[in-house]
Amino acid sequence: MNTNTTKRKLNNGETVYGAFFRTPDTSLVELQGYLGWDFLVLDGEHGTLQPRDVEDQCRACELHGVTPIARATTNEQSIILRFMDTGVQGALIPFINTAADAERAVQSIKYQPRGQRGLAGIRAADFGRTGPLGDYVKKANAETLVIAQIETTEGLANLDEIVKVDDVDVIFIGPNDLANSLGHPGNIPHPDVQSAMEKIAKTTLAADKVLGLMIYNSEDARHWRDKGARFITVPFEAIMTAAMTKFLEESKQ
Repeated sequence: MNTNTTKRKLNNGETVYGAFFRTPDTSLVELQGYLGWDFLVLDGEHGTLQPRDVEDQCRACELHGVTPIARATTNEQSIILRFMDTGVQGALIPFINTAADAERAVQSIKYQPRGQRGLAGIRAADFGRTGPLGDYVKKANAETLVIAQIETTEGLANLDEIVKVDDVDVIFIGPNDLANSLGHPGNIPHPDVQSAMEKIAKTTLAADKVLGLMIYNSEDARHWRDKGARFITVPFEAIMTAAMTKFLEESKQ
């Protein structure tokens, strides 16, 4: 198992940047390795990605040292296991609403003695060809990144307890579903949504957890970085749309 360079940077106090991908195009993922991303989130929740697709995309990420992270479909051990076994170095788990949800996510991502993840000689373990599985388990537990997504009013209400769960590395704000849960679908700038995001940020940083979130442009990235966020992500579609729109507008002048 490779060293998780994104986790190492976070542990060193650095800020990391990544993009969300939800389509099964491995060549497009491979291209991102030349562009400077720290990590890519391979989105199995809001897209067509299956574990087989994620496994191939992990290979593409590894060519240039980009950390592959899976967003699992749901917080279920059997589902998280299939994504983790592909070789991703962490998982982003949606709809963490309680401390029990966060603990279940950790136990699904980690092996014994911390967790309950099933063990086999799968790709994540180099198919059991490079050393004892016991050595792999120790390294996997140290290297895997656990990202808890807060995106509901329930999660917001229980955040003080969620941030106390050991081995949750990143508290991640999901702005779209948070806005929806607050009764303002599609309206992230609404004062209620911004207030909730500020609360999540304050509570996360006070608990000495890494704050992460999805933004949609470089201005917001800088804004939240200055507020203490160190795990910053953007949808690939947002960057692609902005770049292509700008190109067409400028080309037609």
